[in-house]
Amino acid sequence: MATPTLNPGEEAQLLQTIEMFEVIVQSQSSDTQSLEILKEAYSKLGREDDVINTSKRIAQAYLQQGQLSSAILEYETILQRRPEDADVRQALQQIEEKASSAVVQPASDPVAQASVSETTLLRRKARKAVNDQIDDGRKTMYKLYVESKLITAGDFDLCWRNVDPAMTLTDPVEPFIQTLHEKGIYLVDKSLRLLIEKSRVAYMPLDAYDVEIELARGFPAEVCRRWCVLPIDRMSKAIMVATANPFNQQAAKELAEATTHRLLWYLSPPNQIVANLRKVFR
Repeated sequence: MATPTLNPGEEAQLLQTIEMFEVIVQSQSSDTQSLEILKEAYSKLGREDDVINTSKRIAQAYLQQGQLSSAILEYETILQRRPEDADVRQALQQIEEKASSAVVQPASDPVAQASVSETTLLRRKARKAVNDQIDDGRKTMYKLYVESKLITAGDFDLCWRNVDPAMTLTDPVEPFIQTLHEKGIYLVDKSLRLLIEKSRVAYMPLDAYDVEIELARGFPAEVCRRWCVLPIDRMSKAIMVATANPFNQQAAKELAEATTHRLLWYLSPPNQIVANLRKVFR
């Protein structure tokens, strides 16, 4: 779950790509293909602010071309990374207002309501598309539990929580294996043994470990609560992280963006992770 590093040659090539395509989009601001190449190059270099700014430029380009759904999707993608971005929220609001005012009839008129509803539907579809891009380990967990016939598909859907990245959280999201346990579907000890075997991630009980609270507080509370992950200690140039879902690549990605250190993942009892998160982020 660690992020790859670039060698000097790869970095130089990416910088050259950026220089070339920045020149192109200066004269062709609506060239979404060139902007996409730019965004990818910035992303590989870890330049998050430039990635976000380029995404905004892409959304604006789609708006200029009248591609409303593509613009909404791009804005929703930004919100997935930065839920509190005021510029993006304002832009989405303006799209809805424009759709509403585009119809001459009063707001009570069914046609006007349909226009607003259509924009809302586009936003919902865009948000779903963004969520579908998130690799939170659901597919792997489904294979382990349902396709192996340990639980039913209905029980899986009942206990798996799809997290909205734009939601502001004040408490950790309960891990899937803890929900299974509490509903009497599959004991948490059996889940831990299963995940250790399948992921080959080492086991780390937190009740006997002195968690470095200040280290943990150096990471975004929203990320830790959303995915129920907890940085627990520093070991040389690596950060030890506790999780109850070792297949959650989105958690690894978001946590890696907050540090230059390599992340070492450990599987821990979910109730212990939740208890420590509540203590760290009060």
